[in-house]
Amino acid sequence: QLQLVESGGGLLQAGDSLRLSCAISGGTISTYNFGWFRQAPTGKEREFLAASNRSRGGVRYGDSVAGRCTISRDNAKNTIDLLLTNLRPEDTGVYYCAAYWSAWGRPLTTTSQDYSSWGQGTQVTVSS
Repeated sequence: QLQLVESGGGLLQAGDSLRLSCAISGGTISTYNFGWFRQAPTGKEREFLAASNRSRGGVRYGDSVAGRCTISRDNAKNTIDLLLTNLRPEDTGVYYCAAYWSAWGRPLTTTSQDYSSWGQGTQVTVSS
């Protein structure tokens, strides 16, 4: 079973940059699509941030982070990274790495319910 472990969270200030890393084990990551989600302190649902497709390197970004966010994967190192720049207090939340197995050529999904494997999350707090 795929296991995901996030790292890199902490306390940051507005305007800082954040780099999170997700270490993956228990599977061949080149056969999975990966995503990053976050849950705000008062949020009921996990918000989609970014996703990386196993096919042709496609990526998608959520509206709230588009232009400030970059997702990258390293199949050799079994890691998925998220870079978020120009942080705002509203970026505060628990950040999760997630994955689902995908056939080649299938489109990326941004729906959290479609992701079958999740990390434990890492807390990110942005002060103004």
